[in-house]
Amino acid sequence: MNKFLKEFKDRGFFYQCTSEEELSKLLNKEKINSYIGFDCTAESLHVGSLLQIMCLRLLQKHGHRPIVLLGGGTTRIGDPSGKDKTRKILIEKEIDKNIKNIEKILKNFLDVKNSKTKPIFVNNYSWLKGLNYISFLRDIGKHFTINKMLSFDSVKTRLEREQSLSYMEFNYMILQAYDFLELNKKKNCALQIGGSDQWGNIINGVELIKRYSNKQAFGLTTPLITLASGAKMGKTEAGAIWLDKKFLSSYDYWQFWRNTDDRDVVRFLKVFTDLEINEINNLQNKNINELKVLLANKATTMLHGKKAAQDSEKAAKDAFSGNSLGSSLPSIKIKLKDFKNKINIVDLVILSKFENSKSEVRRLIKGNAIKIDDQIITHEKFIVDKQVLNKNYIKLSIGKKRHLKIELN
Repeated sequence: MNKFLKEFKDRGFFYQCTSEEELSKLLNKEKINSYIGFDCTAESLHVGSLLQIMCLRLLQKHGHRPIVLLGGGTTRIGDPSGKDKTRKILIEKEIDKNIKNIEKILKNFLDVKNSKTKPIFVNNYSWLKGLNYISFLRDIGKHFTINKMLSFDSVKTRLEREQSLSYMEFNYMILQAYDFLELNKKKNCALQIGGSDQWGNIINGVELIKRYSNKQAFGLTTPLITLASGAKMGKTEAGAIWLDKKFLSSYDYWQFWRNTDDRDVVRFLKVFTDLEINEINNLQNKNINELKVLLANKATTMLHGKKAAQDSEKAAKDAFSGNSLGSSLPSIKIKLKDFKNKINIVDLVILSKFENSKSEVRRLIKGNAIKIDDQIITHEKFIVDKQVLNKNYIKLSIGKKRHLKIELN
């Protein structure tokens, strides 16, 4: 088996493949261009997209060139795959802003200096915006049958549930197939990689290339990553785990990985770090908490850099030992005068963005889960004011693992 495909499987990336044996032969023979597409429906990706990013890194590791398709065109329509209702339609300015920020995030993960494997960034709006409807139906639409389009899960599920599916969304699969055809023609792209929910769309692209150009192309899908608890990867009770530090600090990102369920740690070391498989297998008997710290450090270094990972580990140790309010702990500044020199504990927690529901904050207070400077807050009417302060900052803690330095002035 080809080395790339072997590692793809060993790391748990593999779900389905079209013509696996033929793909293996091609990869043994030459270095290829392979693409993964990303929706631009938000300003940042979250860890739910991280498996696809790791696939891009693996392509580079084995000498192949990744193509990153940012869906400036298809985002204007919305992918119905895995959705039970029509996505919100974004205005062009929002989409353009999202594209710029997502590209910036992805460059944190990818090697942009190696001329042989440097990623190619493309926006499918560049070829979709100028399509002539009549020509597109005649040249591309003729290769798709309604019978087959209705059989795909993204369509069938919505119809079976009697949920509306717009004609606009129905066309999404044709446009994604056309993306693959365009990249095959213009960038010599031979492989599309995507999540298992994209299998039907990928098959459409492979078949369209065969019919239109008489060339062989390939599709490869990854499994849906779920936690040992059964929950979907990407979100916590506190919200999405964003890959942009504007929305989630490097400390909170580190903590997300540090708090991984014991049952998921070894698997996540394989999926979400670059540690070699043999090295991970040799680590399996180590203390589970040491492995969690290793996972957190490797994952955080990849996105935010080594110093951010080291600072986060130190801040976590300091917070746990009660030493802490060093520069490593994430912090926010609040002007008490904006609140008439006093602020209720519930409002303070909401302002910290630890929680976004006042009822949840009150529940945490009742459970003795909220502390100011390591002192348990027992009443929801507790007021932080000048009398509480003997310094210009406090440490706000939610449970044992969430801590924030609040500078008050």
